[in-house]
Amino acid sequence: QVQLVESGGGLVQAGGSLRLSCVASGRIFRFNVMGWYRQAPGKQRELVASITTAGSTNYADSVKGRFTISRDNAKNTVYLQMNSLKPEDTAVYYCKLAMETTGDYWGQGTQVTVSS
Repeated sequence: QVQLVESGGGLVQAGGSLRLSCVASGRIFRFNVMGWYRQAPGKQRELVASITTAGSTNYADSVKGRFTISRDNAKNTVYLQMNSLKPEDTAVYYCKLAMETTGDYWGQGTQVTVSS
């Protein structure tokens, strides 16, 4: 059983910053990919950023230069530092853990609201 618990969402003004955290627990294999996705009302869930255990990162074009993903492998934790937030970043942000042998696991989501 794998569980993911996100934290750090909230309400912020445009131009502000937030830091999301996601802690994974349970049977976690050494090699995995952790990532952040988001889903705005009426839209499909989309990838925001991902990071491998080796530290390779991938970002959506819409967040490049503003968001930074990082992880602490010893703590099975992934972070998303979000700077220069825009109203269009408003969404529910979900953490995902992907392991080749057992599949994908999702957190419950955390709301991020950016006011203009």
